[in-house]
Formats: sequence, structure tokens, C-alpha cells
Amino acid sequence: MKKLWDFGWGLYKKHEEGINYLIFGFLAFVLNYILYFIFADAIAMHYMAATGLSWVLTVVFAYWTNRTFVFKSQNKETASVVREFVSFIGARIATEVLELVLMYVMVDLCSINDKISKLVCQVLVILANYVLSKIWIFKKVS
Repeated sequence: MKKLWDFGWGLYKKHEEGINYLIFGFLAFVLNYILYFIFADAIAMHYMAATGLSWVLTVVFAYWTNRTFVFKSQNKETASVVREFVSFIGARIATEVLELVLMYVMVDLCSINDKISKLVCQVLVILANYVLSKIWIFKKVS
């Protein structure tokens, strides 16, 4: 059993950033989807408003988890943290615009179910967010 544990732990440590991103990305996806359902169905918001509001709340969660657990940012200086946060928000705004455009195209123009459209959009947004976070926001500074 110890060998299996050691193997699993070694595999995790080797791919820690990617695994953590998948875990916290999945949690952000679940949070976003649950909030969307609450806003769109329970509160009966228009799907666009529900998409925007669920995004805002999920971004706060995502910044904290990405900074703390995924990319383990060592930035402590106020200016560095502010730059990181502004970059994170800027990237998330760009991917949210992408999501809103895709939702509009899929739901309004192509008549695809909004829940299915939301799922497709979330997969694309999560991938784009990882790439932006890795190469632009939380890049390792030498």
C-alpha cells in the first residue's frame, strides 16, 4: 500500500500545478454552474444577466484559488499583487466577453439549449483561463 501511495504522491507532485488547476477549475465550474442555475431558474433572471453575475462571483473564488493553490504566487509587494489582480481580472473579462458572445450565438442564433451552451462555454473558458494564467498572470519571475 505504501508503494501505491508513494507512486500516487510522486505523480501528483510531478504534475501538481496542472492537477490543482483541474481541481480548482472544476470547483469554479461547479460554482459558476450552480450560481447560473440559481440566478436563471430560481430567481428567473435573463440568461445573460445570470451568466454575468455568476461570473463575477466565480472570478473572486478563482483568483484566490489560482493565486494560493495552483500557481502559488510569491508576490508580496502591493504593486506586484495589484498588477497580478488587475491582469487576472483583465484576462477574466476577456474570457467572459468570449463566453457572452458564444452564449448569444449558441442560444439566440443557433437555438441551442442554454444549459448545454453554458457547459460548452465553460469548457472553452476554463482552457483559455489556464493558458492566460500560466503565460501572463502568474508567470514565474526570475
